[in-house]
Amino acid sequence: MNDDGRGEAAGRGGPYDPYGVPARRTGPAHGANPLIPVGRADELAVLDAVAHEALAGRARAVQLAGSAGMGKSTLLHHWLGTVPDFRVLRARCCLLQSDVAFGAARRLLRPLLATAGAAERRALLAGTGEAVARLLGPEEPEGSGGEGSGSAAEAAVEVLAGLSRMVLRLARERPLLLAIDDLQWVDPLSRRWLAHLVNRTDAYPVLVAVTTRTGERPAAVAPFTDLVHPTICRTLTLGPLAPADVEGLVAAEFGVLHPDESFCAACHAATQGHPFFLRALLGDARSAGLRPIREERDKVECLSLSALVPEIGHWLGRGSSIMAELARGIAILGDGTPRALLAAYCGTGQAVLRSAERQLRSLGLLREGDDLRFVHPVVREAVLTQWTPQEVGAAHARAAQVLHLSGRPAEETAAHITAAGPLAGSWALTVLHRAADEALRGGAAETAVAYLRHALFQSAAPAEHAQILLHLADAASYYDTALAASYGSAALEGLTDESARCAALGILAYSHLLSPGSLSGRLGLQRLGAELTARNSTMSGDRELLLRTQALIEWLECEHPAARTVFAASSTMPDAASGAVPHPEPGAALDGVPGGGTLGERQLLAIRAFTALRAGHPAEEVTALVDQARANLPVFSHSLFPLHSFVGQSLLYLDRLDEADDLCTRLLRETQDSGRDLLATYLLIYCAAIALRRGDIAQAATVVRTASERAGATADPPSRTTLDIITIDTLVEQGDLQAAERTAAGYCAAALAETSWEGPRLLMSLATLRTAQGDPRSALALLRESGHHFETAGIVNPAIVPWRSRAAGVRLLLGDMRAARNLAEQELELARECRIPRAVGVALVAVANAAETARSTELLAEAISLLERTPALLELARALHAFAGALLRRDDKSGARKALRRAGGIAARCGAFRLAGRVQQRLHDAGGRITGREAGGGSTLTAGEERVAVLAATGMSNKEIAACLFVSLRTVETHLTATYRKLGIGGRPELAAEMAVLAGSRGQGPTPAA
Repeated sequence: MNDDGRGEAAGRGGPYDPYGVPARRTGPAHGANPLIPVGRADELAVLDAVAHEALAGRARAVQLAGSAGMGKSTLLHHWLGTVPDFRVLRARCCLLQSDVAFGAARRLLRPLLATAGAAERRALLAGTGEAVARLLGPEEPEGSGGEGSGSAAEAAVEVLAGLSRMVLRLARERPLLLAIDDLQWVDPLSRRWLAHLVNRTDAYPVLVAVTTRTGERPAAVAPFTDLVHPTICRTLTLGPLAPADVEGLVAAEFGVLHPDESFCAACHAATQGHPFFLRALLGDARSAGLRPIREERDKVECLSLSALVPEIGHWLGRGSSIMAELARGIAILGDGTPRALLAAYCGTGQAVLRSAERQLRSLGLLREGDDLRFVHPVVREAVLTQWTPQEVGAAHARAAQVLHLSGRPAEETAAHITAAGPLAGSWALTVLHRAADEALRGGAAETAVAYLRHALFQSAAPAEHAQILLHLADAASYYDTALAASYGSAALEGLTDESARCAALGILAYSHLLSPGSLSGRLGLQRLGAELTARNSTMSGDRELLLRTQALIEWLECEHPAARTVFAASSTMPDAASGAVPHPEPGAALDGVPGGGTLGERQLLAIRAFTALRAGHPAEEVTALVDQARANLPVFSHSLFPLHSFVGQSLLYLDRLDEADDLCTRLLRETQDSGRDLLATYLLIYCAAIALRRGDIAQAATVVRTASERAGATADPPSRTTLDIITIDTLVEQGDLQAAERTAAGYCAAALAETSWEGPRLLMSLATLRTAQGDPRSALALLRESGHHFETAGIVNPAIVPWRSRAAGVRLLLGDMRAARNLAEQELELARECRIPRAVGVALVAVANAAETARSTELLAEAISLLERTPALLELARALHAFAGALLRRDDKSGARKALRRAGGIAARCGAFRLAGRVQQRLHDAGGRITGREAGGGSTLTAGEERVAVLAATGMSNKEIAACLFVSLRTVETHLTATYRKLGIGGRPELAAEMAVLAGSRGQGPTPAA
């Protein structure tokens, strides 16, 4: 049963006013106000207070929550009539339309445009974009919308921004109140828009008032929780009426001033004070001739609480057949359906329909207004109970045909197809495919999957059934790789078209490589490899398909080096001249690579460029291939994932980080609001990797947290191993070894080495953690294991896998100078071959640490000179730290202090608190100045001084700090002056280093204030 009667019926004596005082009665109970819903005076007072707060800019949203029939809608609509300072726009949502993209936004704003003149309409739509104009345009059969409006992401962004601009423009003219009935049925895109709106309306008086049914509220997803978050939304939960309120309602119903208290108590007990049930009970009681006296109280228990539904059915049965048919049409098609569609559904003319409409209004079943809406959703339920489930399905099938022939949007038609069950003819499949495409363009991938699942139950030939499964795999790949792989595997069994099979294989490869879990198992890899090998050996007519298949093979080989044995049979492929392009072995020369004229060739180029980079080819050769592959990159999608992914990985390890940043920014913009959650999460991880390569530990940690939270919403988050690698590395650099250990817990070294090339990389990160924890022997074992797998896979580039320099450092800790020197020199030789300055600089530092003192200073000076020309700030700080140590061994304390101060400043700016603490200790050994806190002088910062100092160290201005902490500008200046005096520094340039040192000395990473 849905909510109770709506507010417009209150006070008119309609049959479904749940607890308002009907005007037709002889009079309200003594002391009752007929204008206030019974028992809700306190809630109305709170709503009035919220309205005043909204006018003052302190409130943004209010929610009336409660179970069905508690009077949420009646209370809301009563209150809306008491707020003259606001322009009120209202909309009611229904379950049937909850999947129609932007349906709630359209119902909210379209009436405003429909009643506006031409000039006013142009003013309202000015600057909102064509997509919004189409969305809020008139009801036209051919207005299914979306065609020719650009990509899905651009269309979604345009609509969201345009709707917000329109609402904020209205709010500048007059305070605006948006009232949405039944928030739980608002479509996801409208909910996202409302959440976006309430979180950016600080400067404008916009109040969003919603009702939500308890027990049917949406899942705790971001748009819903953002909209009703306690910080911006006041929630009022409506409960049952109290016994005293029941007494007032009984008095009004029976027209007496003092009903018997025991009779009222019996009514309350029978209904638990539920307003809607109580109103139906009282109606039955009065109809049965009961009187509100003590002697008749026991008869209340004999009255049925379900009497309302048969009564409505009786009313409909007394009317004409066309009236009953119109009621069924409204029940099936939904409230507000245009009369033309209802006439088509009923098979009659609009003149006859008007007569039936008057009959329904005379029974009080339709709300006041020009459109056709039931006074309450329970009327719809009462209508549908007259049919068997089979008849209801047939009615939805008829509705779907009417909507399809009338040219209604595919998603609107699909809602009825899914409720109807299997339908005859191919048109239903066409509509469901089109609806799924519309949902995907609108960023609603899960809705698309729901449509296509219903398509599986439609009558279809085996080839059509396979195409549905392929479409399902494509839609599911937006958010769930396990589901996509399941549908893709099933589709592959029935697909015969080579292009479709190649698309299915691409989805399977994408799902396989972005899923941790079972899909990464050996069996799944072998099955996929066998299928790709079979395709590659049989395809001969379409060179582009052959190229793409080869790209998938090499992609899998690159991510899973052990897969080369699976693909041994497919070692050659035709080139542009119908010759053979050799499949490159690790470390081999890049002969016969494709030219990059097609997408297949460019994907292959990108993969081979990264393969060459891992094999240690000179950076110039790899750069040429990458630039050729990334020219005019197309829009990011899972079908082109290898092209974008391998171009991005190559830019990352070539240290072309500015270009990598630009690429990542562009791709994030393309995936925004497109529903491609997996791709967006992958890009966040890539952003964190870029920050880590720059040495910006604080930024990397922030992005990692965002990616982890986003990935946590999916069952199989993409690139989990890479995410954990970056997490461990950042936590170790920040000195938070306990958190790093929690991330590392549960990983097995043997299992990691078998999964992909990322597994051995995680072993390197675990070795760094073990070294920081004081366990060098475990660290050395992990590095040996990772090195073995890297060499087996042909991955030798120290810019990607600097395991030898790390192992050399561990050997030094264990006192094995000779082994350390050998490892470092091997890495230096490889680094000079690959010609990437970062790798050469890191290797030089490793060699210097294991060399004689006289030679080490020269090597470290060369390393510093190289690293200064790279974005590798953290590696530069480490080189400076090592250089200072070499100078101290030569007793050059002045030079050491100079290098250490520079290293400390860089480490502090990077957020590398562990390194900053080591630099501070070495600076002390070199006779450098120590802050008052470290010296034990007792000159400590107060909590207020530390909060201000931390924010100042991040680069915030005094004015920004004052606004952030809600203090005066004078207070900020006073705290900073005291901080400079206590720390013995001259000003802001030295503050960041000092605060990092203080945090590092605690071993806590960033302070809580940061």
